[in-house]
Amino acid sequence: MAARSAGRKAAIRSQRSLSCPWLRERTQLTKPLLIIDDDTRLTAVLERRFTATGNYSVTTFDRASSALAAPAQPCYAILLDMMIDDELGLEYISALKDRYQPQHLIIMTGYASIATTVTAMKRGATDYLAKPASFNELISKLEGQPATAAVEHKPLTAAQAEWEHIQRILAEHNGNISRTAEALGMHRRSLQRKLQKHSPTKK
Repeated sequence: MAARSAGRKAAIRSQRSLSCPWLRERTQLTKPLLIIDDDTRLTAVLERRFTATGNYSVTTFDRASSALAAPAQPCYAILLDMMIDDELGLEYISALKDRYQPQHLIIMTGYASIATTVTAMKRGATDYLAKPASFNELISKLEGQPATAAVEHKPLTAAQAEWEHIQRILAEHNGNISRTAEALGMHRRSLQRKLQKHSPTKK
């Protein structure tokens, strides 16, 4: 009898925990978030910060191709780095959206340019952020704040003009670095070195 009574009490406790409203809400509010970036220190920080909010469950990958090869379930959002080693994030936007069906796909880039921004949005990115971006900026984008307003037009420096030209040619060749280098008349490695630098900022 004592064993049955203990069993019934345990079942009641279990049933109460399952029906507890705040537990259900917590489960429902946890949003699957995918971060794709080869900067492991950055992804570790972002994973810790997002997890600490209690609203996100985070999975990280250091390559977009790895994310596409992994078992997939629909996720709430994807944070995708524009340039991951020899991978260009623009080339993976469509495939990632098809596989993970995110509500938000945000390009994070240290290579911000008008051409690549327009191309990213045309391919299905919902927004973009220029690195370094604050955690509050990321949260604002994920909570559905509108895309950044139109870029203020100012005279370009020589470095900025070169950057915009490279990005425009890159967009015309669908992100293919080899064909872009050929069109620009430079070696592929030279182009990669230029792309690995942050874009010249406007002052």
